[in-house]
Amino acid sequence: MKRALNSIQQRLSISLIAVLILVGLLLAQMSLWLFDQGLRRYLENHLRDEAELLVAALARGAKGIELDQQRISASYHRPFSGHYFCIHIDDQQWRSRSSWDFSLPEPEQQGLIPGLVDGPQAQQLLIVRADYRRFGKNILIVVAQDYTPMLDSFRRVQWIGGGFGLGALILLVLLQRYLVARALQPLEQVREQIAQLQQGQRAQLDAQVPQELQPLVQQINHLLHHTEDTLTRSRNALGNLGHALKTPLAILFSLANRQELNSHQELRDNLRSQLTHMQERISRELGRARLAGEALPGAYFVCAAELPDLVSTLEQIHGHQLRINWSAADNLRLPWDRQDILELLGNLLDNACKWAQQKVALTITQDKNDFILTIDDDGPGIAPELRIQVLNRGTRIDEQIQGHGLGLGIVRDIVEHCKGELSLHESPLGGLQVVIRLPAPNS
Repeated sequence: MKRALNSIQQRLSISLIAVLILVGLLLAQMSLWLFDQGLRRYLENHLRDEAELLVAALARGAKGIELDQQRISASYHRPFSGHYFCIHIDDQQWRSRSSWDFSLPEPEQQGLIPGLVDGPQAQQLLIVRADYRRFGKNILIVVAQDYTPMLDSFRRVQWIGGGFGLGALILLVLLQRYLVARALQPLEQVREQIAQLQQGQRAQLDAQVPQELQPLVQQINHLLHHTEDTLTRSRNALGNLGHALKTPLAILFSLANRQELNSHQELRDNLRSQLTHMQERISRELGRARLAGEALPGAYFVCAAELPDLVSTLEQIHGHQLRINWSAADNLRLPWDRQDILELLGNLLDNACKWAQQKVALTITQDKNDFILTIDDDGPGIAPELRIQVLNRGTRIDEQIQGHGLGLGIVRDIVEHCKGELSLHESPLGGLQVVIRLPAPNS
């Protein structure tokens, strides 16, 4: 879920960045375009005023119509000043000294020429044509102004605006991530509580959550309650069934011991054997139910919390003369379902107790990513040639000991489910040593 949260946050951040960049670019370009168009309209009016001043500077002289150089702006006298004009009257033409040898184009229509025209020295010219009639003649005036400084200013504004925009974007993204993290905090708390549920540290999720999460939390709590109730009813039903069968079994045992069956010894022995098997099976299932206790589904096995009760229960079942020692590191937790580990250790310790004379030892250690479970007893042990055989489900070695069947088939299934290894050895105590190596999940 943590990855999911990060993914949601990254998606929101990427979406916000994309939207802000798109909107920012559109707004910036639109603003610059509007400013550029407004500036061009302003300069067009200014150039029209310049054209009218040039018309006013025309006068009749001794040689005809002349241009009074004293009445025009000084900028038209400086070479490549960025201000240029050209006046046409019939076959007469005047050009500003500022244009030097550059000839201004003559637009076909009056007004501002669309776009910019290349001028001298890489200048970009804004050109306006104006037509007048004076002295009985048509006068064409072309006035131009260098627009390059404005373009340079626009570029500077773009760079400065881009820098401020980038800073604002970073600030907004950081603010967005902070706000998203705060908004998703309740979801993160729910994730932590689910992890605590998985470890058996709580019974249900807190109901005090935002309105959007309430249906999810309520559904999970309902599922937990339903699962726990189902397990409790199943456990109770198993106990009730076991107790209900005790009386019929006692009656059948009584019937099997009647004198009438002495003449049918084979039938009597077979009947007693099957009844004994039934009684052992019922006792084992009831013992397993007692070992399971009240636990949350999916809870992990905490050695310090679970082993004392398990050992105490087995010592009560097998008698106080049997000593069960266990050893595990402080706070050692086996990352598998508590029920599976209880059934695994319950079977192994129960079998060891049935074969042991006085002592059973359980050791749980962690070796890098592996957990090693070792059970030793001081019983008769198992011959090397029979150790593989007893791993098969239902194999029994000594039919004379009541309930002694190892039942390692169940243990083997759990070990295989956990992707572990099960092996049998000779114990330092003189009996059998069962070693189980379980690799940690995702290791």
